[in-house]
Amino acid sequence: MKPIKAIYAVLGSGGIGLALAKELETRTKNIILVDNDAAKVETLKEQNLNAVQGNIGDNEILSSLDIQNIESVFIMSSDIEANKKALNFIRKKAPDVQIVTRVNTYQEKEEMEAAGADLVVLPSNLPIKAIASAIVQYIEKMKSVKLAQDLKKLISTVGEGKLAIIVHDNPDPDAISSAMGLKEIANSVGVKAEILYRGIIGHHENKAFVNLLDIEMDQSKDFKASDYKKIALIESSVPGVNNLLPPGTKVSIVIDHHQANLEEVEAEYIDIRPNIGATATIMTKYLQELEIPIKTELATALLYGIKVDTNDFRRNTDPADMTAAAYLFPLANHDILNRIEAPSKSTESIDILGEAIKNRQIKGSYLISNVGTIRDRDTLAQAADYMLTLEGITTTLVFGLSEDTIYISGRSRDDRINIGKILTDAFGADKAGGHASLAGAQIPLGVFSGTKDKQTLLKLAEEAVVKRFLTVIGMKKETN
Repeated sequence: MKPIKAIYAVLGSGGIGLALAKELETRTKNIILVDNDAAKVETLKEQNLNAVQGNIGDNEILSSLDIQNIESVFIMSSDIEANKKALNFIRKKAPDVQIVTRVNTYQEKEEMEAAGADLVVLPSNLPIKAIASAIVQYIEKMKSVKLAQDLKKLISTVGEGKLAIIVHDNPDPDAISSAMGLKEIANSVGVKAEILYRGIIGHHENKAFVNLLDIEMDQSKDFKASDYKKIALIESSVPGVNNLLPPGTKVSIVIDHHQANLEEVEAEYIDIRPNIGATATIMTKYLQELEIPIKTELATALLYGIKVDTNDFRRNTDPADMTAAAYLFPLANHDILNRIEAPSKSTESIDILGEAIKNRQIKGSYLISNVGTIRDRDTLAQAADYMLTLEGITTTLVFGLSEDTIYISGRSRDDRINIGKILTDAFGADKAGGHASLAGAQIPLGVFSGTKDKQTLLKLAEEAVVKRFLTVIGMKKETN
């Protein structure tokens, strides 16, 4: 029998146990409940909860769980002796797993703490839901502190060498500010770090962002992994996919908030949180947990990174984004923020928007537009955002050609679809990605090679992009 895998295990599904499961379910579906009552287990299954029957004091049922790979175990039964047996067994098998257990008396509390429980809960007159919420907040705080400490410890091993901080191609404020935050953590342990990128800082707001905050970044052309003791990937998760690293490069650190295939991500330290709206939020949390003072320039950068990636907290926003922004707000320079957010518009951004409007194809609530050749890929995102404001439109796909790549930007406000998954399915996980409401893709022009005539290339690109997109969403392209 294969071990039962889960992120969280709830042992005992009484009032507190069930409330915990419901609270945890808002974060992940990867939960296992264990209860000795067969009828209760059936009821849990009817509620679409993953439950198994068994005595939590029985080593056999505990052995069926993949304990070593569970993050937290909540021992919540009213049978205190069974709780003690479960605690002792789990702590021996998995010394690092977080364990929360329930008791009835202060003496039992002391015994459980001595046996290795990280948190011991005595039922109180508080509402069960409030108790469950407090427990989950506690274990998330513990996890957050451990993640930050593990990251700092790993960076400190660079010693006299250098840390390469690689951001995705044509980096945006979220990627740049997050890289700045990681560099500050490196500075705190005396490690030299360099922020490297490929491509351009194209968007006028992004140029203002880099210039006004005097951000040090290198547009790497001759990157050599051997020059660095360790490499960190920020806002990207796989070497060679939208970043300057050659495929197969050994990476030590991956920090991102985009959905990723974890089986493809390899690093000593991985922190990928798709539920978070911005990587800058994750980096702010690290700095807080490590008690590293956040200077004005860094606070301004991180706050702007969060604002941009969440579209001023209107898109893919988690409570953690709001909390991080609230922490950064009094530390930031708001005069600089205002100047960054109101730069002059480029002629190209106006021209591309005009092309997007002129060339739009509307199929139901979907809008697709080919804007032709582009120099600044960020203009696609601006056009896709603007087109989403049109009446009756819930999803936009705007694409254009650079010298050697087709760039695609997708946006959606339709809760029934995930534009990130749609683009991944249409163009491949190595060429596309994103979130439920915004995503992008880049396809090497070599796929459409065969002619150097720009107009023919544009037509070939449009045929391929539109056909793939419509196929994935279940529509057929109309033929003339």
